[in-house]
Amino acid sequence: MLWEVKQEDIARGYSEEEDAFKCVICETCFEKGEIFLMQGHYYDAERAAQAHLKDKHGSMLDYILELNNSYTGLTPMQTRIISYMASGMTDKAIAAELNVASSTVRNHRYKLREKEKQAKVFLALMTLLSETTQAPIQKMTNDKLIDNHVTATMIDDRYDVTDKEREKILNSYFTEMGALKQFPAKEKRKIIVLRQLIKQFKSGTEYSEREVNQILKRIFDDYVTLRRALIEYGFLERTYDGSKYWIK
Repeated sequence: MLWEVKQEDIARGYSEEEDAFKCVICETCFEKGEIFLMQGHYYDAERAAQAHLKDKHGSMLDYILELNNSYTGLTPMQTRIISYMASGMTDKAIAAELNVASSTVRNHRYKLREKEKQAKVFLALMTLLSETTQAPIQKMTNDKLIDNHVTATMIDDRYDVTDKEREKILNSYFTEMGALKQFPAKEKRKIIVLRQLIKQFKSGTEYSEREVNQILKRIFDDYVTLRRALIEYGFLERTYDGSKYWIK
């Protein structure tokens, strides 16, 4: 969903739809006209979406900074500097924290400003292209490119897949009953299969390792390989001791 909403919706963390407000991270919906009891307070739909974002996901700024740098276009140093800036630190304090000269922080400010200008022009360009062609950039003549999942750990041409390719691969690897025939060796096919498997889990729910195993074992005998791959490719997250699992 993060790739489908407007820039301002990403910044505030939720989007407004015709009959509801929806979290852009986990897609939890808050129907308009309903009143929600949250932490001892009653909220309308929009305020409930705001409270949900703060309680479940924290700061949207922090969430974005934790994304893969292939999405943000930031270097690790720039990510840290923005985080320090957001906390209210002065340039002098940031320089001391990073053990660099104040001029280095100033230079990063300059580079970030240039990125901001480029991003504004690029977004305007893509909007104009979309209006001219009457189609988003991922829409091809007879097909559509699929966006990769936001928590992907490795982003490259393995994610260059169309919806028709996805359906063909899913049909070849899954039975009509939803069982996995075999786990692919090729990366592109592996990612498509994993994206299908993660649908067996609910966002916001914590699972024990035994529960994860039970879910995956119904689909494929080698559930350990599936569990490991779901974590490796950024679909599932777990505690250090492996006692709890959840959708990343």
